[in-house]
Amino acid sequence: MAEDYYRVSLADSELPTQWYNIIPDLPSPPPPPLHPGTLEPAGPDDLAPLFPMELIMQEVTGESYVDIPGGVLDVLRLWRPSPLFRARRLEKALDTPAKIFYKYEGVSPAGSHKPNTAVPQAYYNHQEGVSRLTTETGAGQWGSALAFACAQYNMACEVWQVAASYRQKPYRKTMMEIWGAKVHSSPSDVTDYGRKLRAENPDHDGSLGIAISEAVAVAGADPNTRYALGSVLNHVLLHQTIIGEEALKQLALVGETPDVLVGCTGGGSNFGGLSFPFLREKLAGRMNPTVRCVEPAACPTLTKGEYRYDFGDTAQMTPLLKMHTLGHSFIPDPIHAGGLRYHGMSPLVSHIYDLGLVEAVSISQSECFAAGLQFARTEGIVPAPEPTHAIAAAVREALACKESGESKVILTAMCGHGHLDLAAYESYLSGAMVDLDLSEEALAAALSQVPTLATV
Repeated sequence: MAEDYYRVSLADSELPTQWYNIIPDLPSPPPPPLHPGTLEPAGPDDLAPLFPMELIMQEVTGESYVDIPGGVLDVLRLWRPSPLFRARRLEKALDTPAKIFYKYEGVSPAGSHKPNTAVPQAYYNHQEGVSRLTTETGAGQWGSALAFACAQYNMACEVWQVAASYRQKPYRKTMMEIWGAKVHSSPSDVTDYGRKLRAENPDHDGSLGIAISEAVAVAGADPNTRYALGSVLNHVLLHQTIIGEEALKQLALVGETPDVLVGCTGGGSNFGGLSFPFLREKLAGRMNPTVRCVEPAACPTLTKGEYRYDFGDTAQMTPLLKMHTLGHSFIPDPIHAGGLRYHGMSPLVSHIYDLGLVEAVSISQSECFAAGLQFARTEGIVPAPEPTHAIAAAVREALACKESGESKVILTAMCGHGHLDLAAYESYLSGAMVDLDLSEEALAAALSQVPTLATV
């Protein structure tokens, strides 16, 4: 390939046909989810009311690779393989010797990486005869992705969107409805738990934990309905590894390996999808990148949370997960990166962080939007608020290279475009945006509500 390339593309025939499971390659397996009643490891029967058996088996598989069904590949081919870009204009603006690459997932129909798992989740449910899926969504990218995926298999879709994002991003609701989904602001009047919270505070900002509780409650009450989750769980991160597998092939085409890999982390699916194949190569001794999680300062799960068992939802309906958590009752400030406002981190990402295989930093939203604006003005793509965190970390690294004179290769995932997030950019451009960093007092109050195993 010519040295002046800007984009590295794969042929349609090079679309990966397997997902990668990192667990067999780790020094130790992650702790299992626990049944909240018995405190014993949750088995397939405990999860069957919410998920189809094929996804449950993927959740616990010991195989290193899982074949992607043809019925899933047929839909993924609408946009995959996705392009890898060399951010030459950003490099020039930063006057850095570093090389910055970004894997662009905004080319999917929903505009983010989320369809990579929404499509297989809808497919496996459809194969079991399920007629409706429920879910939660923060910024709306996951809800949009699942609405799109359900439309491909002629299934109904019902979405509970966190109220703060529901108000900030009205066109996400419209996009979901275009694909046939029914959308509620959460907390809603549909569930008992939602009505309780609305009675206490009619202007409740909501949280992903609350929205999960509502979606799970509705799914659990109807045998023809199941629940779909857009992040956190092992099978979700498994599906996203198609990102990293493609990126490995693309970097090999131009003879590069990353020195630093950064990814935004909320529940962990984007980060795991990009990083896990590279961690496989690192664990095998074939490369040695520094791998860094980047999270919002208002919701710093890895950098300030505690690694312990906690509920995945606010109403305490889910199994207990060993994860870095800020407390299941934690209600993050309504930052614009709605997809990163989750109280817990993926158990698998948490375990890998606990093993010391990855680093983590938190960044305030004003620095993130400054980086997002610079990215848009140089590379031309308006990033969603979530990947601006990774872009900000990449900019930091590139400027450090400018100071040191090192020519590092930096890789990140630009996990979605921000075309439906322009109100957030308007807030930044007008000077109205403020940083909402998590205080020690709020953190202590939230963590005090996390149960110990003896009191669950």
